[in-house]
Amino acid sequence: MQLGSGVVDLLSGLPAWQGFLVLVGSGVALALVIRVLGDRLLKRITPHIEGEIDDIVFRGVHTAVYVSVGLGGAYAGAQVYDIRPAVAVSLEAGTLSLIVVVWMVTLLRIGRRASSMATDSAYIDRQMVPILQNVWSALVSGGGILLLLVLWDIDVTPLLASAGIMGIIVGLAARDTLANFFGSLSLYLDGTYAVGDFVVLETGERGRVEDISVRSTVIRTRDDILVTVPNSKLNNAAIVNESTPRRKRRIRVPIGVAYGTDIDHVEEILLELAAAEDLVQDRPSPRVRFREFGDSALNFELLCWVGNPALTARTTHELNSAIYKRFQAEGVEIPFPQRSVSISAEEIPGELFDQSPSSGVADGGVTDG
Repeated sequence: MQLGSGVVDLLSGLPAWQGFLVLVGSGVALALVIRVLGDRLLKRITPHIEGEIDDIVFRGVHTAVYVSVGLGGAYAGAQVYDIRPAVAVSLEAGTLSLIVVVWMVTLLRIGRRASSMATDSAYIDRQMVPILQNVWSALVSGGGILLLLVLWDIDVTPLLASAGIMGIIVGLAARDTLANFFGSLSLYLDGTYAVGDFVVLETGERGRVEDISVRSTVIRTRDDILVTVPNSKLNNAAIVNESTPRRKRRIRVPIGVAYGTDIDHVEEILLELAAAEDLVQDRPSPRVRFREFGDSALNFELLCWVGNPALTARTTHELNSAIYKRFQAEGVEIPFPQRSVSISAEEIPGELFDQSPSSGVADGGVTDG
């Protein structure tokens, strides 16, 4: 207390301009001390903390701290000494404005560096980086501009009213853009899909997710065509993600054999072919199911697993080819629908018999298989 009162008395005894310079110089000197000691402290602390976000945040804030302290000397001088009101108001507002600008720029830089580093380190998904950067930049810039207006005694009420009206106009004009923006947030928070996943859209398109942006999602189909779908539509649609919760996918290969075929032999052949196919997974093991007695065939289904949803079509092709060749070699008949049509001779005009005696129509009927 005595030391503080002594400093106050010392400053009070100096002329205004000298005391003001002393406070400004003290602020600059304290800022230099903070800079030197802070750098040494950061070098000791940050290596013991995992990750690099702490290094980015601490170093960014450190610069803003000693700059603020240095400018704080001028602000304190304007508060302590009797300076002309016009000069004092401008000095105070200018000093605080510089501090606000320094912190605004610092926070913007920290946000960009932290989000980029988090993407490289897999802290957050890559598709969320533009969203987070835009939201962070809007909040920091808007808050900084609002503080500057308040510091310079500018009435922000008309601006807020105008901003509300403009917000309504912009919201109506850009409702699709806003819907896509909030749709991308919903898709990310729900974990619907990620880059690299195989998805099936409600419209039937199936492919790999190539990119997820703030506005839309890009899907590469099996025909190597890029399909861009707005996020607002995806957010309201039923989407099948074939890559979650695991990338393994079960495929179904239907097959029909003629009535009278040895069903045990059919099952043995199908399991043998599935075990011989390299694309089929050993676990879970393949299995065969006798599904139904069809109109023309005994319907079976071969169930097996593949390691990647992108391999389902190729694996089905390989199994179908192997089954057909093996059934031909084993003499297993794959029936196809047949229809017998009988025509009564009484329903055919007599001219047909006179004009077409060799038409193959007999009195007993015609059978066309």
